[in-house]
Amino acid sequence: MTSPLLWYLNRGTGVVLLVVFTLTTVLGVLSTGRKFSPLWPRFVTQGLHRSLAAIGTILLIGHATTAVVDEYVDITWWQAIVPFGATYKPLYLSLGTLALDLTALIVVTSVLRDRMPTSAWRAVHLLSYVCFGVAVVHGVGIGTDSSAGWSVALTLGCVTAVAVATLARIGVGIRSAATGSRA
Repeated sequence: MTSPLLWYLNRGTGVVLLVVFTLTTVLGVLSTGRKFSPLWPRFVTQGLHRSLAAIGTILLIGHATTAVVDEYVDITWWQAIVPFGATYKPLYLSLGTLALDLTALIVVTSVLRDRMPTSAWRAVHLLSYVCFGVAVVHGVGIGTDSSAGWSVALTLGCVTAVAVATLARIGVGIRSAATGSRA
């Protein structure tokens, strides 16, 4: 089945996913700190992080599904799950598949967080950074609008937001280690 609607849905969910996963990543980075303002309590940040992650996961399933169902480009179900062997833009499609697989791993371990060692959960959850980067490269390489001015600006803005949040969190951690306090 092929339809312009499927193409627009796939394209639209890709763009929205960039924004949602950027917000999810930034909120995840910010919620790792121990000190918070009373105006923005930690439970609010974590709640938003979890809610946006759930929305992003649903959108990601929709994004992959529309890519497979739309027959305009030959993408099979197994190519949406196995990150090699794709025939359409193999590198970039494989990166998208890898991002989907990493997201699935992160979601499963988050659901099982209370049943696994914190260190194991944290190690898997740190893959979110890799997942975000891989997903961005996937979008830039395979996205039909990736060279449009608005898309370049959006992508740079999202990457910058994650980088700034990550550097700020690292800075807080270094400062806390230097003073002997908990970050």
